[in-house]
Amino acid sequence: MYDSHMDTPSQLLRLRNPGLDNAYAQVDFPKLRRGGVDGAFFALYTPAEMAPDAATRYALQMLSATYDAVEAHPGEVALAFSPEDAANARKNGLISIFLGMENGAPIQESLALLRTFYRMGVRYVTLTHNGDNALADSAAEGKRWGGLSPFGREAVAEMNRLGMMIDLSHAADSTFWDCLKVSKAPIVATHSCCRALCGHRRNLTDEMLQALGESGGYVGINFYPAFLSDSFAQDPADAALLDEADVVEAAFIRNPADPERIEAWHRMQDRLRKIPRPGVKEIVDHVDHAVRLAGIDHVGIGSDFDGILVAPEGMDDVSRIGVVAAEMARRGYTPEEIEKVNGKNLMDVFARVIKAAESMR
Repeated sequence: MYDSHMDTPSQLLRLRNPGLDNAYAQVDFPKLRRGGVDGAFFALYTPAEMAPDAATRYALQMLSATYDAVEAHPGEVALAFSPEDAANARKNGLISIFLGMENGAPIQESLALLRTFYRMGVRYVTLTHNGDNALADSAAEGKRWGGLSPFGREAVAEMNRLGMMIDLSHAADSTFWDCLKVSKAPIVATHSCCRALCGHRRNLTDEMLQALGESGGYVGINFYPAFLSDSFAQDPADAALLDEADVVEAAFIRNPADPERIEAWHRMQDRLRKIPRPGVKEIVDHVDHAVRLAGIDHVGIGSDFDGILVAPEGMDDVSRIGVVAAEMARRGYTPEEIEKVNGKNLMDVFARVIKAAESMR
């Protein structure tokens, strides 16, 4: 099983030891092993409000922390930069850690920096997060460029040349369609859901899903309850708790070594798990819908674990991810179809992007 998006690097900077089975962690190496995960893209996430210089520094800190974590556990995990690397790691009983970048701000309008991050192992860039940036407009704002910026078009061309995947989760609709027009390689949405089932602006329309499939792209279904169901947190008390959780988490992030802040964040996580949430049924509803529109060869899992305040009901961490395959089997998916959604499609689109780059050289 290969997951196209987890936010674990930021958790490493919050002093998580990934080699331990952490009680309040959505992702660590023991949980990946128990969940049958063969590999995952660890995203270097920088907030939209961070200035470019700060974003570049923060991305490098997360990158270093990820390298350190992998080097500290050589018998458990290995960095992977291609599908071939992942296949070799699997043969050796190792979990592959791929690198992505969520929010292109650290690139700082520099193709040289883009190439540098590629040389350091980054194999996709999520162009935006919750704010327009120098590359493109985001789903959260969508007002600056009307899609891709002029530099964004240059960056897409360079990513095509390098064999770097272009990730349009968080992108504005206009950015999606611009990328589809200008990219010479398939595009991906590593952690998105279906807007027809949940109206969040972050989700993909039916037209987008169909276009992804027709162009050889990929969508990884996101597990965040707010993207799975419009009914999540409609109770005012639940919505207020989510707002309170943002404050508590922010305090923890500012000083992750403070025992009081750690305890406060753990208590908050216990409270969040009492909110009614969508579960595996809703996840597979989105898989079903995406498969109908994009095709069985273009859908996967992009859980967003470690980047979401609360996980779906019964899936509080990655060790439970196998329930998705079990629900798919219950609905009549064949073992071959489940294998595709469980990671083969992700590796295939990764290979197609690399092959497209090779054809340009």
